[in-house]
Amino acid sequence: MEKRWHLLPINEKVSGNLKDNLKINQSICSILVNRGIDTFEKAKAFFRPTLDMLHSPWLMKDMEKAVERIDKAIHSKEKILVFGDYDVDGTTAVASFYQFISSLHNKELTDFYIPNRYKEGYGISKAGIDFAYQNGFTLIVCLDCGIKSVELIDYAKSVGIDFIVCDHHLPGTTLPAAVAILNPKQIDCLYPFKELCGCGVGLKLMMALAEKYSLSPDSYLCYLDLLATAIAADIVPIIDENRVFAYFGLKKINENPSPGMKALMILGGIKKAMSITNVVFVIAPRVNAAGRMDDARKAVLLFIEKDEQQAMHLAEQLQSDNSDRKETDTTITAEALEIIKSDNSLIQQKSCVLYREHWHKGVVGIVASRVIEHYYRPTIILTKSDEVATGSARSVKGFNLYEAIYECREYLLNFGGHFAAAGLTLLPQNVSAFTKKFNEVVSNTISDEMLIPEIVIDAEINLEEIKQSFFNIILQMEPYGPENMRPLFLAKNVSDTGYSKLLKDLHIKFDLIQNNTRINGIGFNMADKFEIIKSKSPFDIVFSLDENEWNGNTSVQLKIIDVKLSQ
Repeated sequence: MEKRWHLLPINEKVSGNLKDNLKINQSICSILVNRGIDTFEKAKAFFRPTLDMLHSPWLMKDMEKAVERIDKAIHSKEKILVFGDYDVDGTTAVASFYQFISSLHNKELTDFYIPNRYKEGYGISKAGIDFAYQNGFTLIVCLDCGIKSVELIDYAKSVGIDFIVCDHHLPGTTLPAAVAILNPKQIDCLYPFKELCGCGVGLKLMMALAEKYSLSPDSYLCYLDLLATAIAADIVPIIDENRVFAYFGLKKINENPSPGMKALMILGGIKKAMSITNVVFVIAPRVNAAGRMDDARKAVLLFIEKDEQQAMHLAEQLQSDNSDRKETDTTITAEALEIIKSDNSLIQQKSCVLYREHWHKGVVGIVASRVIEHYYRPTIILTKSDEVATGSARSVKGFNLYEAIYECREYLLNFGGHFAAAGLTLLPQNVSAFTKKFNEVVSNTISDEMLIPEIVIDAEINLEEIKQSFFNIILQMEPYGPENMRPLFLAKNVSDTGYSKLLKDLHIKFDLIQNNTRINGIGFNMADKFEIIKSKSPFDIVFSLDENEWNGNTSVQLKIIDVKLSQ
């Protein structure tokens, strides 16, 4: 698949001033400036985060109300139920807050509840409220959900149950009648950082409660490994507080992981220090698999387990779920790609909607993302569940998927989501009409440029700049994530030394030279570019920097992202 390259502009004056102050490479200073780090003080805060940088939890709207209601419940010996979504953010939020509140309250008076994806769906459920009512709970603290559950929270109120909502999704025009709503995205919330995940909002509530009861910061900082996992999995910007949380959360994962986290790392074959990338590709899928394939409650049980042997037993269950998930999504992805490949009209369209009744509901979002890797366009994958068609949608960069689905709302029973991803349900008899309307909306609003994947390049450099000291500074820019992605570099007019080769007919082992500087690199699944390498013509490369270990020796190598013949 051809990609378009976008080299970010350079502010030479500002980056030059920063170079004078930091005494580091000019290209790195240009990258920092483009990320809003344009002074010595900002650079110090970026490279040396401290827990003192965390904002006061009391700045969040309704925090005092939330703390007062929990304090009342503790003193009145009320039963408190911790409720959360079935994904990574929800289960880590529940695991951390449940343990925290159990340390303050009689453990017999606390419990947690995770809705079943298939029986109850996303967010607050009537079944969950009924469980609370039947078991005598009078306060529900919900995490990573609830901001749009207006009718259900009204129902809870009618049966004598109060709600405290801890959410980070965009509020609707009508807010639920909860005792307190903690959500920095509320228009009138003065909290300075708006991009917390659900687990992060839960941690702010723990911070406030710790101050209320004069507890040590360790009472909530011990859950930073779970919060770092939620930040990584929920793809929130890793800036401001999220960078601090992720930085110290990774530190805890690597130095003192909980038994559950340790078990997942062992099963994932992790032998080196964990990075955010490891969390995204090793930890998060195993946690998510519990809710996708079975019951997400066991993910919470894993994270609250103190015994290492029992934690390993629970982690093995998640491992099994993840194996089932991989097999299922591989099979369905193959079916979906074959459907497109065999229908020329689908290949020509600017969007893609596929519906098969037998597809597994738990993996349709993953399949939509996989299809986009092959056919880069807004994609919706639908299946049948409880007599309705239901599914997930994924977008391409720059295209507002939510607005496109909103334009087709006449055919939908329900929908929700944001710019890049959404979920929807509709009657099976409306799938055809919805598909036609969605394709029309996308075709009329998407630009041709958006249908070509974009690689955003941070800086053009010469290979001679790549030294160990340069790489060491790049490493200090971690943890990477949205708004602080791993830097990508452009090098022009490089040549093959004659020693580059194909590995397993899939990958390219590069051996490159530019102006007498020679360096190795690896390009995964780039066999289609091998012809350019062997053409004996100069070419341009986009790459990130990585570390290669071989026979006990380590060296900096290039991880090649794309290759084009030099102009």
